[in-house]
Amino acid sequence: MSDRTATIKRNTNETQIEVSLNLDGTGKSEFDTGVPFLDHMMDQIARHGMIDLTVKANGDTEIDDHHTVEDIGITIGMAMKEALGDKKGIRRYGHAYVPLDEALSRVVMDFSGRPGIEFHANFTRARIGEFDVDLFHEFFQGIINHALITLHIDNIRGSNSHHIAETIFKAFGRALRMAVEADSRMAGVIPSTKGSL
Repeated sequence: MSDRTATIKRNTNETQIEVSLNLDGTGKSEFDTGVPFLDHMMDQIARHGMIDLTVKANGDTEIDDHHTVEDIGITIGMAMKEALGDKKGIRRYGHAYVPLDEALSRVVMDFSGRPGIEFHANFTRARIGEFDVDLFHEFFQGIINHALITLHIDNIRGSNSHHIAETIFKAFGRALRMAVEADSRMAGVIPSTKGSL
């Protein structure tokens, strides 16, 4: 496979975002977003997905974090799509179960070319520190809309909202790693009977 990297800049009246990623990285990450808990969660994606990920964001966080979190997801999705190219030779599907103490989550994804999300997580509080848990859905919605992924996220159990969030993001990273891995038996082949994804 060729170099699977991308750098995307996305500027709106609400946010200025720059994302760089390497799908064949070593789990290195660097974040400067103004949303510390999201930075902590994206670090889980990088480390467990074995991707290198840099995210810089300047957003209207004086209002709230919504625009910044959503637009970071959008820009990461755009970078994933660019880095994957025509998707020849990838596994396409990925899944992972991840526990953390009492919490357990499952993430299943398909780089299908069709964006769709099923997000099922019952957080036990509305905020983790200053972070609004509703924004997790917005983050993943942004990714799938622009990376063109079908994504199922299920928190199976958990009572600590931080643990629930962390299992979701770690499982997303592990599933992503599996889905974008090179499949030696599919080298040079698009993994679809249609011939395109």
